Amino acid sequence: MRASVEVADIFRVAGPAYRAAHAGHLSLAQLKVMSAIENCRTAALGGHVEACKDCGQWRIAYNSCRNRHCPKCQGAAARTWLAEREADLLPVGYFHVVFTLPAEIADIAFQNKALVYDLLFRAASETMLTIAADPKHLGARIGITAVFHTWGSAMTRHPHVHMIVPGGGIAKDGSRWIASRPAFLLPVRVLGKLFRRLFLTRLLALREAGRLGFFGPMAHLAERRAFLRHLAPVRTKRWVVYAKAPFAGPEAVLAYLSRYTHRVAISNSRLTSFDQGGVTFRYKDSRRNGADRQQMMTLAADEFIRRFLIHVLPRGFHRIRHYGLLAGSACKASLALARELLDVAAQPDGDTPGTPDYFRPPCPCCGGRMIVIETFERWNQPRGPPHGSATSRETAP
Repeated sequence: MRASVEVADIFRVAGPAYRAAHAGHLSLAQLKVMSAIENCRTAALGGHVEACKDCGQWRIAYNSCRNRHCPKCQGAAARTWLAEREADLLPVGYFHVVFTLPAEIADIAFQNKALVYDLLFRAASETMLTIAADPKHLGARIGITAVFHTWGSAMTRHPHVHMIVPGGGIAKDGSRWIASRPAFLLPVRVLGKLFRRLFLTRLLALREAGRLGFFGPMAHLAERRAFLRHLAPVRTKRWVVYAKAPFAGPEAVLAYLSRYTHRVAISNSRLTSFDQGGVTFRYKDSRRNGADRQQMMTLAADEFIRRFLIHVLPRGFHRIRHYGLLAGSACKASLALARELLDVAAQPDGDTPGTPDYFRPPCPCCGGRMIVIETFERWNQPRGPPHGSATSRETAP
């Protein structure tokens, strides 16, 4: 069902004026995201006509833009990704760990997205793997699924990495599975200190190699002393590493991943109105508790678009990554060994059956199966329905 207000509606109405006002200051990636969202599930991208095999109900389904920043295109992508990940789950508790960058670093990251966001991934994952391997803590090789977000609930800059980590790992010699304590994985203060050291050391190395750029209000940071002064406060500040209690079973892990892996800066469901007064949406104020935590915010359309676009990721940047036992080509062998050590049944060979890449909703009239009876190209409209048949319009997910 279509939301009453969508990001696409805001882009279509206020986007042309925004592009004109900021001509020369928007990246090609940002312009492509705006265009994709505006055209998503419209005749501009083409589509097909579906008919119910049982009752003959007829509807038009326009193609999705499949842009990873589009609020309407993430459902199918998440279903496919989750079906593939389900086979990787182990029968152990899973922890949720979050690594967050201080505001002073977030400003630098915004002007050096690819480099600093990648550094966040590398420093956070190395921190987890190093501390977990230390015999004083867990003494095991763990697996990590990491998901990168750049936003807070109000769409402000807030780069952080969510990690889903099994409660335990394989011993260094591969002889046994070492389980973590039921409600404790690794000490967050120790994680925070190592994360801070690794990140700042490598950030300074990037600056010394001349790979960081500074523009506008931050242009003065190109000078080494100014850069070091800017970082001085965060060298002693406690860096936030947050670990939640373990999930209640594999199903809860998948439910969490389905909400986080393919999330964008704001979902259409959080938008409540759009008019001359601006865009109103729901957000979570982390400084409040209870019912007061859910608040409403109204932004001018231009400011809403600006906040949305600052979260456009660099081209080719992977926002979901796997480390340790779950990394790359070694994942299958590592999981097989983990299951052997845990004495659980091995997964059957072959690909895990998952949700098809395109999920076709059932007939809205009788719930029957819909089949494609006609396709049409971009910018073309389909022919009218057969004479006397019922019609309805419903876009594809």
